[in-house]
Amino acid sequence: MIREAIKSIQQTLPEGVRLIAVSKFHSETDILEAYKAGQRLFGENHVQELTQKHESLPADIEWHFIGHLQTNKVKYIAPFVSLIHSIDSLKLLKVVDKEAAKVNRIIPCLLQMHIAQEETKFGFSREECLEMLSSGALSELKHVQICGLMGMATNTDNTAQVRKEFHSLHTFFEELKQTYFHEDAAFKELSMGMSEDYPIAIEEGSTLIRIGTMIFGQRDYSKKTL
Repeated sequence: MIREAIKSIQQTLPEGVRLIAVSKFHSETDILEAYKAGQRLFGENHVQELTQKHESLPADIEWHFIGHLQTNKVKYIAPFVSLIHSIDSLKLLKVVDKEAAKVNRIIPCLLQMHIAQEETKFGFSREECLEMLSSGALSELKHVQICGLMGMATNTDNTAQVRKEFHSLHTFFEELKQTYFHEDAAFKELSMGMSEDYPIAIEEGSTLIRIGTMIFGQRDYSKKTL
């Protein structure tokens, strides 16, 4: 089932769009099945779970951290994480820079933007992001690489609203590309779209889609101990 799901999704992806299999609360057996189907990008939301899986699963897996990241947990994933999608404050970015320096790495990061109507979701507002970029604070950080933006749309059946939110994020991405990152080839990723809304996200310019349920089925939340 997992193999078939990955193959089915991959066949729908345009060139330049990559699939991240969201494996939180799923077993290493399930992840290995996805791996054997050719999947190499996996997304996790919890640091402890991610570090455990990283230690015991194949070394060529690219681990993406996609959940809310606490500053005191950064050090555990700094040695190996391939991309952090969820940078939602300058404070967090500075900690990632500091921990990356300790392990002699430059860690790729995405700035998480708050585009949904739900107040519970994290992320910069447009104003906060512009203020941070215009301040020049990023020029002092030598061990992080800003590669683009991430956002989560409102959890709603209103596809017009979802499309509007994704479209606004893509527009802002293009604006930043022209103003602050016009000479930076690394600024190219737009992480948006999950199982319910990824076709819309792709139409609106996503380069990274984060899909869990469509691949692995429903999560067993009784295992949520981390």
